[in-house]
Parts: sequence; structure tokens; C-alpha cells
Amino acid sequence: MPLQDGLELLALLSMGHFLGDFGLQSDRMAAEKCRGQDATLPWQWWLTGHAAIHGLIVALLSGVPALGLAEWGAHTLIDYGKCQHRYRIGVDQSLHLLCKLLWVLLLSLWA
Repeated sequence: MPLQDGLELLALLSMGHFLGDFGLQSDRMAAEKCRGQDATLPWQWWLTGHAAIHGLIVALLSGVPALGLAEWGAHTLIDYGKCQHRYRIGVDQSLHLLCKLLWVLLLSLWA
């Protein structure tokens, strides 16, 4: 993959991430995806649904469903760690963006 294409995909994946985390995530989902905060549905459903949105965004933007599945899993683990108070939002967001960089690097190796 040419460098310019990789940088453009990284920008799109980053924008997609912020759309998924701040535009498409409701206040209820943000709270109830954490264990002990779930009032309307079990927390696992909220977390799975939120992470699946991110997986879909990555799959659609990259054109690689396997990367969408990888994102789904990674996003679940990262958000679970944040819900367990292992780190705060700055580390959380940095880890998510590092995943996007990893997906672009993997795609450049496959190309």
C-alpha cells in the first residue's frame, strides 16, 4: 500500500473511531457497558454492541472483514479495561488509535 493511501486510511479510521465513540455511543451505552452500571440490559450486551459498531466501521472503511473482527475484539478488551478503572480516557483513546495504526500497518504488509 502506498504511503499516501495508508495515511488516508489511518485518517478515515481515526475519524470513524471518534464517530463511534462520541457520535454513535449514547450516554446510556457509555455508562451501562460497564459492570455494575447496567440498569436496562446486562453490561455485556452494551459493551458487545458498542464494540461491534467499531468493528463494522473498520470493516467498511478497510474493506477487510477480518480487521473488523479484530477491531471488535480489541475494542471490547480496551473498553473493559477502562470500565475496570485500569486506566483513564486518555490511555483508552490512545490504545484505540494505536489499533488503527496497527490495522494500517498490517494492510500495508499484506499489499
